[in-house]
Amino acid sequence: MKKNILFIILILVVSTLLGVFVFKLSFRPYSLGLDISGGTLLVYQADLNGIKPTDYNSAMTGLKDVIERRINYSGVKEPRVEINKAGDSWRLIVSLAGIKDIKEAIKMIGETPYLEFKEARSEEESKTILDSQTEEQKNPNPNQTILNTDPYFKSTSLTGKYLERANLGFDQNNLPVVDLQFNVEGTQIFDELTKNNVGKPLAIYLDGIPISAPVVREEIASGRAQISGDFTLPEAKQLVARLNQGALPVPITLISQQTVGSILGEESLTKILKAGVIGLIAVILFMIIFYQIPGLIASLTLIIYVIISLSIFKAIPITLTLAGITGFILSIGMTVDANILIFEYAKEEKKLGKTIGPALEEGSLKSWPAIRDSNISTIISAIILYYFTSSMIKGFALTLAIGVGIGLLTAIFITKLFLEVIYLKK
Repeated sequence: MKKNILFIILILVVSTLLGVFVFKLSFRPYSLGLDISGGTLLVYQADLNGIKPTDYNSAMTGLKDVIERRINYSGVKEPRVEINKAGDSWRLIVSLAGIKDIKEAIKMIGETPYLEFKEARSEEESKTILDSQTEEQKNPNPNQTILNTDPYFKSTSLTGKYLERANLGFDQNNLPVVDLQFNVEGTQIFDELTKNNVGKPLAIYLDGIPISAPVVREEIASGRAQISGDFTLPEAKQLVARLNQGALPVPITLISQQTVGSILGEESLTKILKAGVIGLIAVILFMIIFYQIPGLIASLTLIIYVIISLSIFKAIPITLTLAGITGFILSIGMTVDANILIFEYAKEEKKLGKTIGPALEEGSLKSWPAIRDSNISTIISAIILYYFTSSMIKGFALTLAIGVGIGLLTAIFITKLFLEVIYLKK
C-alpha cells in the first residue's frame, strides 16, 4: 500500500515538473511545421536526360532521400520533400519550416554535388560526335543537345546515388585525395565498369565538370574509388563533407522560390487548439458524470497523459504540423476509450454482485485483450502511414502512434494504480 502511494506521489511530482516544462519554460520552443510557422518553399526541376525512363521513379526517390539527408544535416528538422510529375517534367518540392531566408535555404540544397562516373567513348564514336558538332555550329539555330554532348566520355549508371561514404586521404606524394566507398549495389556496378574498361580512362565528374580521369589498371571488386586532382587540403576536406552530406543522383535546377507567411497557419492553429481544449473538457465532464470517482481518476490520468505527450513532442523535438496536432487529438479519444472499456466491464461485474474494487480489477483483466488489440492495430496502421506516405501524412501518423502508445501505458498502469489505492486497498 505504501509503495503504491509513493508511486502516485512520484507520478504527480514528475507530471508537475513536466507541466512546467511544457507550458512555462520557453528556452526550448516547439518545432512547428511550414503550415503553422511559415518558411521557404523551393521547387526544383530534375534533369533525367541521362536516365532510362524505367528508372525515373527510383532516381527521383534517391534524389528525395539525398535532399532530406542534406537538409537534416544542416539542422532543419523534418523537411517536407515531395516528388511531383507534371507531364514529362519531374520536379522536387521542398518545404523548409522556419527558414525565412531564401538564400540560406538555397544554399542548403544547392551546394550538394552531383557525382558521376563516365567511361571513354571509342575513337569512331568521338569522331562522329565532333563532326556532328562542327556541322551543327554552322546552323543559325544549333541543337544545344548535340553541342553539349561530351565527345570523349559517356555517362554510366554509377552516380552519387550509390555512394556510401567519402574519406580524406593522401597519395604517395602526400597530396590530398578523396577516397570513395560505394554501397552493395554501387560496388557491383563499379566492379562491372572497371572490368569492361581495363586499360582505359574512367572519368570522374562533379557537377558536370571532369575532375579526374584515372586509367583502370585492373578490375576492382571492392567498390573503392579515388578522386585526385589539384586539391588544396581545405578544398579536399570540403569535398569530403559535401559528398558525405549526399551526392545527388541527378542534376537539379531551381525554377521557383517562395517565402510562406505564417498568418493563416497561426489562425488554423488557434482554431484546432480551441477545438482540442473544448473536446478535452467535454470528455472529462462525460467521464465524471457517467462514472463518478473512477471517471474523475480517468480524467486525472488523461491530463497526465496530455502533459507527458506534449513534453515528448517538445523535448525530441517533433515537428508539429496541423495534421500532426490532429493526430494527437485523435489519440486522446483512443486513451479515453480504454478507460471506458474497463469501467463498462466493471459495471457488468457489479451487476453480478461484486463490490466496486473487485469489479474494477476484473474489468481491467477482461478489457485488456480488446484494449491491446485495438491500440496495437492503430499503431501498426500509423507506422505503415509513416513509412509509405507523403511528409504531410507522416506528421499525423507519428503523433498518433506516440499518443496511442503513451495513452495505452497511462490508461492501464497509472489509472490502475490510482484505482488500487482508492478501492482495492481502502
